[in-house]
Amino acid sequence: MTANAYRLGFTILFLITTVLARAAQVEGGRIDGVPIGGLTAFKGVPFAAAPVGQLRWREPQPVAPWSGVRRADKFSPACMQVGISMSGEAPPAISEDCLYLNIWTPNERGPLPVLVWIHGGGFVNGSAAMPLYSGDALARRGVVVVTVAYRLGAFGFLAHPELTRESAHRSSGNYGLMDQVAALKWVRRNIAAFGGDPNRVTVAGQSAGSMSVSILMASPLAKGLFHRAIGQSGGLFEPVQLAPRFLLANAERDGEAYAASVGAKSIASLRARSADALLKGAFGPVSHPVIEPYLLPETPYDVFAAGRQSQMPILIGSNAEEARSLTDPKDVKASTFAADIEKTFGALPPQLIEAYPHRTDEEARRARIAFETDLRFGWNMWAWARLHTSQSNNKVYSYRFTQKPPFPNDSVYAGWGASHFAELWYMFDHLDQERWRWSAGDRKLANAMASYWANFVKSGNPNGGGLPNWPAFQDAHGPLLVLGTPITPGEVTGRDALNVFDAVYAQVRASANK
Repeated sequence: MTANAYRLGFTILFLITTVLARAAQVEGGRIDGVPIGGLTAFKGVPFAAAPVGQLRWREPQPVAPWSGVRRADKFSPACMQVGISMSGEAPPAISEDCLYLNIWTPNERGPLPVLVWIHGGGFVNGSAAMPLYSGDALARRGVVVVTVAYRLGAFGFLAHPELTRESAHRSSGNYGLMDQVAALKWVRRNIAAFGGDPNRVTVAGQSAGSMSVSILMASPLAKGLFHRAIGQSGGLFEPVQLAPRFLLANAERDGEAYAASVGAKSIASLRARSADALLKGAFGPVSHPVIEPYLLPETPYDVFAAGRQSQMPILIGSNAEEARSLTDPKDVKASTFAADIEKTFGALPPQLIEAYPHRTDEEARRARIAFETDLRFGWNMWAWARLHTSQSNNKVYSYRFTQKPPFPNDSVYAGWGASHFAELWYMFDHLDQERWRWSAGDRKLANAMASYWANFVKSGNPNGGGLPNWPAFQDAHGPLLVLGTPITPGEVTGRDALNVFDAVYAQVRASANK
């Protein structure tokens, strides 16, 4: 064979391989992706029918098939929402027709392990298409990355007596969580077309996405759909007695109040309303998961305590200053410390407030950040790790993220430090999405975190590749890995206050069971 013929043959083979890598046959029809430097991205791939009209507030239904080749070259609109995402930006477009997912896959087809990412946003906003969640850097580490959308706010979590009566399962609410289950089922059935291994699926999420992961591990509907789990700053383990709105009967009453707020006297009337009109309702109380008979018949705490959760390796943790992005401490005063907390969170057992000394204004400011960090995130992740590692020899890898990104002083992030969501730039290895003054330590940490996460997705163990050793969690003390500069082993901090949460929550549960 001449050199020219060899080059021609190689070129033809390269073109054929590239074309094949860009195309995939999935439920609904054939799709064509977009090449991006050794990877292929498939954007806006439908995994369920549009939940509109009579499908509003119903389980997700199968995708409507299409003819020809569908171009998967742009993101779909985000689900209906108000407000802004963690990035400080509103989504470019929103629509009720939003049940789509995005895939980044190496062109060298596997079977490769799969990471399914569930975005955060308090169950009221966020998007699977945020640039920060782009899966390219992780995919280049040999992982197929999938980001999924799910219904939000009243569209995703409305409970109502009429909806409960029309349901074959005598339940309502949790439609957004049903979307997540539907996406995982779609991945199981279709991911092989993208070089993914349906038997090595990791579900991961941050904030509300991490809460979703804890729920999916406890849900009978998600059994067998994933094999490892990653939870970043979010879980649902507090006593439901302190959040009675999560109970179906109470959630239904909130749903009736929401319907009244938009002038609707029935579900038929609600379904006839435009999506924009529904956004104008008082949907705050109908924007959270519900304990109901179908998807979440028991609280995650009860499921984990009884050892009935999905048994698998998990990687979980939280950030050292979570609440810095959620509360402004400059106005915190020692004299109004307890009263201000009650305004935000309602009446709480006084022992919880007393666990955070606040004698001076400066001490009160530090106490408020520590209290909110533990209340919202720290205790949940600690409880999750302890509950899961206590049974069936489950491997748990826990972390505390301490790195302070170089947030500019003139940005919305100024002074936030190792706050809620600060780890995302690092674990997705996307520092260069922001023109900030990243240090060599930042870049080293980002490379390490993305590698830890990819290792875990591959094997259920984050270690390997010359990274500092990440010890498995053993008990209430840890150990855990401190993700900062440098990366070091460590223990759970602030255990005295966390133990107060433990004691108070145990008392609440015991009183409810009498």
